[in-house]
Amino acid sequence: MIAVARLAILVGVLGLIPFLTAITCLFSMPALSDNVIGWFYLYSAGILAFMAGVYWPIAMQLEQRCYPLSPLVTMVLSQVFFVVAGVGLLLTTRWQIALYTTAFLALYMVDARWMRGYWPTWYLRLRLGLTSVVLACQVAAGAWFITAH
Repeated sequence: MIAVARLAILVGVLGLIPFLTAITCLFSMPALSDNVIGWFYLYSAGILAFMAGVYWPIAMQLEQRCYPLSPLVTMVLSQVFFVVAGVGLLLTTRWQIALYTTAFLALYMVDARWMRGYWPTWYLRLRLGLTSVVLACQVAAGAWFITAH
């Protein structure tokens, strides 16, 4: 496996730590829960915006394009996910639950369906694993919030 793949796997797995830590804290430290849920969605927005940024340089590859989406569509996708990440921070927690869960699922669907030919197989496997954990954390945070409030 190339060094870039190993680094991407390492960074991806390490990026799950704040998600998993927040969920653990929500269920084990009720006194901190209001702060934790806020940080959880702030981190969710940051990761969503970061992942949206991946599409920006792809859209710039006007020569030797090897993906099925037009540069304009790819650029628009980048901006939509970025704006969704930011707008989500302005919403109440109930809306954040739905928004971030849907957005992370949609982000993966774009990669797995529309960009499948662009990404190497190892990356799509990595994204599936990471996205599954993130979605599980989003659902757990939502379940915690709904039962606690």
